[in-house]
Amino acid sequence: MDSTPEARLDQHGIILPIPPAPVATYVGTAVSGSLLVVSGQLPLVDGKLFATGKLGADVATEIGVEAARYCMINVIAQVRAAVGDLSRVRRVVRLGGFIACVPSFTQHAAVMNGASDLAVAIFGEAGRHARSTIGVPSLPLDAAVEVEGLFEIG
Repeated sequence: MDSTPEARLDQHGIILPIPPAPVATYVGTAVSGSLLVVSGQLPLVDGKLFATGKLGADVATEIGVEAARYCMINVIAQVRAAVGDLSRVRRVVRLGGFIACVPSFTQHAAVMNGASDLAVAIFGEAGRHARSTIGVPSLPLDAAVEVEGLFEIG
């Protein structure tokens, strides 16, 4: 079994999309030395938001988990666009998750596992990372979840 990130994408049936262009005054990725920063990615699928609204109100936790997974697919797509070959990723250093939710929602970590689990599935041990996950009152375009990343590249 091939253990490259590209092969793992195939094994999981994931076809990376072309990363969307930024919608404001920022870039999708920035490189400084061996670090690649990926701007926050929304749960876009075929150009449309997979989940909108707030966790704990009109979005179920299970949908939030899937939304975080789609966000991570878009993060990985940004990485590949920036470095060309996902084998250049030495480590997923950190993921940041933003969960649009009602104040009483407490399952942030479970939602963010949708992104974290995919990072490990695609990058193996190099996919194990530090992370922060916070609840927010709203996200761009009423997205339910947003994920950003920091990668070490070689």
